[in-house]
Amino acid sequence: MSSLAASVEAIVRAAGSHVPLLLARVEERLAELASGHGPVLAEHAGETIAAGGKRLRPLLVLLTAGPAAAQESDLVAAAAAVELVHSATLVHDDVLDAAQLRRGLPTVWAHGGRALAIATGDLLFSRAFSELAATGSLAAVRALSRAGSALAEGELLQREDAWNADVAVARYLYRCELKTARLFEAACELGALAAAAPGATVSSLGAFGRGIGLAFQLLDDVLDVSAPASSTGKQRGADLLDGTVTLPLILARERDPTLAAMDLREIDRPERAAEVCERIEATGALADATARAIAIVAEAKAEVASLALEDGQRLALDLVADSVVDREN
Repeated sequence: MSSLAASVEAIVRAAGSHVPLLLARVEERLAELASGHGPVLAEHAGETIAAGGKRLRPLLVLLTAGPAAAQESDLVAAAAAVELVHSATLVHDDVLDAAQLRRGLPTVWAHGGRALAIATGDLLFSRAFSELAATGSLAAVRALSRAGSALAEGELLQREDAWNADVAVARYLYRCELKTARLFEAACELGALAAAAPGATVSSLGAFGRGIGLAFQLLDDVLDVSAPASSTGKQRGADLLDGTVTLPLILARERDPTLAAMDLREIDRPERAAEVCERIEATGALADATARAIAIVAEAKAEVASLALEDGQRLALDLVADSVVDREN
C-alpha cells in the first residue's frame, strides 16, 4: 500500500463513521453514471472510473461538507461530479500526450484510439454536469464550471509552453493552479455549499483546496523526476519526453549550465529522459521544489485554522493537507 493510500484510510477514520458510507455511495453512483451509454463507451468510461486513484477530490467534497450537510443525495452527486471531471481530463490528457499507461494500465487512447478516447472524455464531462445540475444548486454548477474552464485554459498554456525551456516559475505555478488546483478548490467549495456554509467559509475552504491542489501538482512533478515507473504507473521523466517544463527542471537549469544549454527536443527516448532526471536530481532542485510545496500546504492549513469546524472534520482536513506532501505515488 502506498503512503498516500494509507493516509486516505486514516483521513476517513478521523472524519467519522458517515464518511465511509458516503464514499461507498459515491463509488456506486460513479459506476452507474459511467454505464448506460452503449456498450463501447460504457466499457471504456467504466474502466476509467474503476481505475480510480485515491478519490481525494470527492473525499474533499465530503470532508468540507462535514456531518451537517443537509441532503445526502446532493452531496453524493457533487462528489461524483468532481471525480467525473477529473477522470475526463485524464482521458483527454492521455490523448494529447499519446500516453500508453495511466496508473500502470493501458490508457483509453492506447486501447481504443484517439476518437474513442475523446468521446469517452466528453461523456464523462457531460455526465458530471448533468449530475450536478440535478441538485438544483446554481452556485455549485458555477463553481465546477469555473474549474472546467480553468482546466481547459491550463491545458492550452501547457501546449503553448511545450519544449520552452525558458518558462518562468510564476507562469509554471499559474499553469499548475489552472490545471490542478482549481478543481481541488471547486471540490471544497461544493462541500461547503452542500452544508449551506456562510460565504466567507466557502471562500476559505476553497482557498484551502486551491493550496493543497497546487502543492499536489508540485509534488507530482517531483515524483515524475524521482520515482520509478513501478511506483507512479508511468514512465520516469514522462514530462520531459512530452516537452512539459516543470519546476524541478526550471530550478535545475538555473544551477547546471549544461542543462540550461540543452535543447529539450533532444530528450527523445526513455533512456535519455532517465539520464536527465538523474542530472536534475543532482542539482538539489527536487528538495527545493518539495520545500515550496510544504510551504504552500502550511499556508493552506492556516487558511482554515480559525474556522468553526467539527473536531473530526478539522483533523481530517489537516490530514489531507499533510498527506499531499507525504506520499510515494
